[in-house]
Amino acid sequence: MKELRGKDILSSFDFDRETLEHLFEEAETLRKKLSTTHLKIADSKTMATVFLEPSTRTKMSFQMAMLKLGGSVIDFQPESSSLQKGESDLDTMKIIDGYSPDIIVLRQSKPFFPHSIKEEIAAPIINGGDGTNEHPTQALLDVYTIWRELKRVDGLRLGIMGDLKYGRTAPSLSYMLTFFKDVKIYYIAPKELRLREEVKEKIRNKISFVEVERLEDIEEELDALYVTRLQKERFKDPSEYERLKSSYVVNLEALNKLKRIPIIMHPLPRVWELPQEVDSLPQAKYFEQAKNGMYVRAALIKEILGI
Repeated sequence: MKELRGKDILSSFDFDRETLEHLFEEAETLRKKLSTTHLKIADSKTMATVFLEPSTRTKMSFQMAMLKLGGSVIDFQPESSSLQKGESDLDTMKIIDGYSPDIIVLRQSKPFFPHSIKEEIAAPIINGGDGTNEHPTQALLDVYTIWRELKRVDGLRLGIMGDLKYGRTAPSLSYMLTFFKDVKIYYIAPKELRLREEVKEKIRNKISFVEVERLEDIEEELDALYVTRLQKERFKDPSEYERLKSSYVVNLEALNKLKRIPIIMHPLPRVWELPQEVDSLPQAKYFEQAKNGMYVRAALIKEILGI
């Protein structure tokens, strides 16, 4: 198992299978405790959440996890900071680090920004999403959800559908699944939104994958279907977004055409690609998936702090 105490978590490849399974078991233990009480094991520890892009689930789940462990949270507000006066992101990070937080959770729109500053920042950095590159703790809660719902990850048959070109959840989830056995991924996307070649290079020969354009092109029964939205904010050409946004919708009609309805996951937020009519299905797990993030992130915080 990898030693996580004091370590940065910038990529899904910063874990291994043994570490993941340990975190999942720890998350189960914390779930039982934190559902009824707050702990004091992180007393005197401080987390700085630095989100330079909008966030609901990642930010709040990290903050709630830290508070439930008994720690404190300082939330950086970019809109009222000296970033508005032209201060650089690096200088801002150096200032925050200078106040000696025990952990920094950082989201930035620039790919690989956390990697570029890690040698200049003393506090452990958890990557809360770096542009189109990665979102490792989203993958952590995704695989944890699969592990909880299916009681296994080995042998998984997973469809990942939607914006695979600009989205950062598909790469991180794919990387993390390479630690498990006999996993097969179906990447479902229009040709314009297929998984980037550099991502495929990192998983090639480590995991089995197939690219298709439509959900109905998959003949094999899926264990899980992971739906993602088109990320309008990452399209340089708004007309491309408007042209492609109707390329995929996972509604009851589409699901009932499958041999078996798999568990349905989504990193959220959703817009029109996953209508509310799906929420009533017992296989709809995306809100539980978001809830799971608090517990598994609490387990990660605990390991990084060494408490």
